[in-house]
Amino acid sequence: MVGERGRRLLDRVTAGIPAHENPVTHVSRLPERAARYEPWPEWAEPSVVAAFRASGVEKPWRHQVEAASLAHAGTHVVVSTGTASGKSLAYQLPVLSALATDARATALYLSPTKALGADQLRAVSSLDVAGVRAAAFDGDTPMTERDWVRAHANWVFSNPDMLHRGILSAHSRWTQFFRRLRYVVVDECHSYRGVFGSHVALLLRRLRRVAEHYGASPVFVLASATTASPASFATRLTGVECAAITDDASPRGARTVALWEPPLLDELTGENGAPVRRPAGVETARILTELVVEGARSLAFVRSRRGAELTALGARRLLSEVDPRLADTVAAYRSGYLPEERRALEQALLSGRLLGVATTNALELGVDIAGLDAVVLAGYPGTLASFWQQSGRAGRSGDEALVVFVARDDPLDTYLVHHPAALLERPVETAVLDPTNPYVLGPQLACAVAELPLTEPELETFGGDAARAVLADLAEEKLLRRRSSGWYWTSRDRPHGEVGIRGSGGDQIAVVEADSGRMLGTVDPGSACYSVHPGAVYLHQGSSYVVDELDLETGLALVHAEDPDWTTSPREIVDISVLSTEEHCRHGGVTVCLGEVAVTSQVVGYLRRRPSGEVLDHTPLDLPEQSLRTRAVWYTISGELLESPAGGRGSVAAARVAGEVGGVTAGHAGPVGPEGTSPAAGISGRTGAGSASSQSGGGLAASASRTAGGTGRADAQSTASRGERESTGAGSASPAAGGIGGAGAGSAASCAAGEPGETGSASPGTGGSGEGPAGSASSQSAGEPAGSASPAAGGIGGAGAGSAARCTAGEPVGAGGASSVVGVTGEVSGDPAAGRGPGAGVEIGVAVGPVGTGGAGRAPGGAGLVPARVPGALHAAEHAAIGLLPLFATCDRWDIGGVSTAWHEDTGEATVFVHDGHPGGAGFADRGYAAIVPWLAATREAIISCECPTGCPSCVQSPKCGNGNDPLDKAGAVAVLGAVLGALRQHGEQCGHGGT
Repeated sequence: MVGERGRRLLDRVTAGIPAHENPVTHVSRLPERAARYEPWPEWAEPSVVAAFRASGVEKPWRHQVEAASLAHAGTHVVVSTGTASGKSLAYQLPVLSALATDARATALYLSPTKALGADQLRAVSSLDVAGVRAAAFDGDTPMTERDWVRAHANWVFSNPDMLHRGILSAHSRWTQFFRRLRYVVVDECHSYRGVFGSHVALLLRRLRRVAEHYGASPVFVLASATTASPASFATRLTGVECAAITDDASPRGARTVALWEPPLLDELTGENGAPVRRPAGVETARILTELVVEGARSLAFVRSRRGAELTALGARRLLSEVDPRLADTVAAYRSGYLPEERRALEQALLSGRLLGVATTNALELGVDIAGLDAVVLAGYPGTLASFWQQSGRAGRSGDEALVVFVARDDPLDTYLVHHPAALLERPVETAVLDPTNPYVLGPQLACAVAELPLTEPELETFGGDAARAVLADLAEEKLLRRRSSGWYWTSRDRPHGEVGIRGSGGDQIAVVEADSGRMLGTVDPGSACYSVHPGAVYLHQGSSYVVDELDLETGLALVHAEDPDWTTSPREIVDISVLSTEEHCRHGGVTVCLGEVAVTSQVVGYLRRRPSGEVLDHTPLDLPEQSLRTRAVWYTISGELLESPAGGRGSVAAARVAGEVGGVTAGHAGPVGPEGTSPAAGISGRTGAGSASSQSGGGLAASASRTAGGTGRADAQSTASRGERESTGAGSASPAAGGIGGAGAGSAASCAAGEPGETGSASPGTGGSGEGPAGSASSQSAGEPAGSASPAAGGIGGAGAGSAARCTAGEPVGAGGASSVVGVTGEVSGDPAAGRGPGAGVEIGVAVGPVGTGGAGRAPGGAGLVPARVPGALHAAEHAAIGLLPLFATCDRWDIGGVSTAWHEDTGEATVFVHDGHPGGAGFADRGYAAIVPWLAATREAIISCECPTGCPSCVQSPKCGNGNDPLDKAGAVAVLGAVLGALRQHGEQCGHGGT
């Protein structure tokens, strides 16, 4: 039946999966939307209207007419509507009308990719409007054609890179074009974010300045996916006030949206024995196969070029087993293909010869393919704008389509599939950019002064006082000269070639194939040690290469072609220091800060992993240190808030409580011995019974032991990873499997609850725990000294070998903190300030979530952790927070990094840092500071939502962790985040941090 196809397709995809194994966590139906038309505006040139009608556009939609009319009237405008809503007509109508009626007028079109620019140029050329001479001017334009474009084209299609290097740097050769410039079109402007967006914002200011120099004042017309505050974002991007058109009048078919979480695999484990999920790419290939068998035209968005190729290959292999003829109906589509190859694929998909296409975001940015039967997204694409842009490819008027979001093994994806409102009902975020970043502003101002002398009144356009400070530095470096009339460039050489707008600038590292001498690409010098270190796997246009040599002095990375069945993950040591604190607010025992930090790092090795997550080996490296001066948000937690209060049942009881999410359990932390070692028995698991965990990481760093107390900084540096420079500060005990924070080997954790009224004693179980033999039991009274508790066998200690989990985690009780475990006192302790109430009526043996954070007997709002658990708890909280920040700041988790430590010399307390991964920052840390409460609340919920026992890549493990994801304490992270949120909600109103 018409209108039910989306549901039928979902039933087909899930057919044969047992109900108790169904990976679908949520299904929503988005209703159909009817079109709203407007007549062609009177000002539109008749020949242009006739051309549109001839192409099949009989009447425009209302939002197209509104945006086009504003632009025609001279108002800067941004049209922010959904996928396939005809945004192109909104700028084509005024531009073509102007070019058709004024032979002297010119226009400039800018797109983030050459492929999109080529598509739009073809669309304009196909209209064949008399008097319009549209042409491309980008890196692919032959030199012989460039002179013709400058002299004769009246609509130039380019991109920011070519505007920077080829147009503004030689603006005197474009005098005629600039003098007549009427319109500047900025397509897909939501993609201009972070450092790249900051460069483009300053580039557009330079463009306006040069145009004004030649007497032109062009109107800016921007096209964007649906985004929050499009007018303010467009104003920040262009530097001029922009009006926004957001009411989408285009038709849309109904859509069924399914959220899909791949299952945990029993047969495979990842780092430190953690469970791993079936890869999202493998699930996507299977879903795509079922859709093709059903005859549905389908598109699968995959994060990487290699992933797109592998997904298509997997689907073809599965289809060949069903019907060999169907294998040819699936293909991969990505950037890097020749134009004719791309066009052939697009035509094959539109005509129905291709039923399934696995693609990167090459088909997200404006390429004209819509009205498909199904879209599958393999992982969150980074922003809600991209999610809706990709999912909007599905849906034809009058029939329903299917959208499936498949979660990757990642904290953010885990959160979204368990909190559908955050994906389907939340307003789309606004893009983050910071044009005043001195590391971006400096090179851009140098280019601006080299183009034209810069005067004092113009400084406000470039950031006012920030621009003055940067110009003073440039003048001190003798790069420019300050005169009474302004600033002047002093060198004969133009700076444009040295300024990269898609990174932090500086000389690029060339990636060259050693055998042929062919240059494959370039990487930023700041990321070279992480992406092209010796032994790294480098991907280029779907082909794999392995790096043989990296020479930073000559800027050369030599590679050879190889297609290994493994990937590489760099490991590095890291240190972080606070340079300045701009914002600072104390909330009880929690302090939240925003400021500038210095991050020092050194890549010391890399891991080789199979696609399943299995770690093959670790290889040491000897590469130089690198430093990064950037912005960070951090929070500190007092020792009182972390530990149980004096006079309570104390740290002993805290160490003995059953774990919360999935059954994390506390074992035995021995007293601190000489040299900071922990000789006491009971710490078992990763490092062997009775031994302290050393910071070896497979030979990554000096082997300073992590002491049980963790109150001082060890001499050895912490380890962390590029993009997520995470460290846990040496000087802390590793949580032991079966002991602190872990279940016993080969078993799930048991969460046995004691009888009501028991105080300080554990109900003995069966199966043993920690180092205790199977079947033995021991209990612990509250009066024993901290650090000497024997774990209860099979009970509140870790589960023994062969024992099964019998702890069911429920929904969180209230908000803002983890509640204590059921069974120690027979009730759930409540925190009225955090919204937690008593847990009356709870069945014995069932944990009412969130429960058991190792915090029995703690004061309301505290974390209740023994010192030995603090480093692992902070480390796990940091990993998950990095994974969730992209939900609140338009960044990828590789754009940010983190460091956690049980004691930091600059703060004097336990501290978790999350910092921007770009010099000077890109605005991500600032967004995290502003959204600290919802960000950390979402982080806590993501950890709770994951059903793994002690931590996995879906919650607290990081794919780039420099510590080898050790120590990690999943339940401890929930406790820490609960304590922090409780303090922020109770005391944070004065700083704006008391929200939900």
